[in-house]
Amino acid sequence: MKSRLFIYISLAVDIIIAISKFIAAGVTGSSSMISESVHSVIDAISQVLLIWGIKTSKKKPDEDRPFGYGKELYFWSFVVSLIIFLMGGCISFYEGVQRLSNPEFKGSATWNYAILAIAFGFNIISLIAALKAFNKQRGDIPFLKAVLDSKDPSTFIVLLGDVGDVLGLLIAFLGVYLGRLFHNPYFDGGASMLIGLILIGISALLVRESKSLLMGETTSRKTQRKVVSIAEADEAIIKIKKHFSMYMAPDEILLQLIAVFKKDLTTEQITSAIERITTAIKEEFPRIRQIFIEPAK
Repeated sequence: MKSRLFIYISLAVDIIIAISKFIAAGVTGSSSMISESVHSVIDAISQVLLIWGIKTSKKKPDEDRPFGYGKELYFWSFVVSLIIFLMGGCISFYEGVQRLSNPEFKGSATWNYAILAIAFGFNIISLIAALKAFNKQRGDIPFLKAVLDSKDPSTFIVLLGDVGDVLGLLIAFLGVYLGRLFHNPYFDGGASMLIGLILIGISALLVRESKSLLMGETTSRKTQRKVVSIAEADEAIIKIKKHFSMYMAPDEILLQLIAVFKKDLTTEQITSAIERITTAIKEEFPRIRQIFIEPAK
């Protein structure tokens, strides 16, 4: 079973950081720090929903869901992506607009610097854990292509969330520092708006990928060609007329083949051929859990 330790690490980090940021925001009144506090709360909620999605997706098929519950993970990943946009990006941007309308300094910036430094350290730990899991999954595939091609949203959502966290912390630091340096509170509000825009951008990418998985993505063309080759290598098959596949979960694929069988085969021979082909495909591709082979009409 694939390890999900990085998600629990990220959840613990987000809870600790959110509490710290809210304390600092309450003392200093920093708009960018408030945005970062909201950001951490949203991240923590996201981790909880992802954990729930992973748990429910592991349920065994039953009468209500004969194909299993794998798409639960894709559904909750889509919800998480929307939450990051609606609650994270938009609230942060709005907080920045409000601060630009009412610019002011409050309290000492020392609290902000201390909390940002602590948060940065914890987020780096979470980012490293998520990056290790993602790199193990992607192998030699380029980073962006791996994100776009990944069938496991829990991994790239946590990873991109951590990237957004680190960028947000750096921007929040610059907002506080430059605002104090130039005695200009508009830097703080601008930083908050920029954090919101980054979250919205990350969310847009996550929504796109999560929606695609939820709607049903097929296997790679390389896998499709190999599957057809395995099936057509059987002595009972003339050719595969059509083939359909869909990811039901990161480690579960549904496959349907419409096959042209040789003439004059008995029902028993066709059944035996289907069993042979099914076994051969599953041996080559363990992720293909459910296979349906039908004779072409």
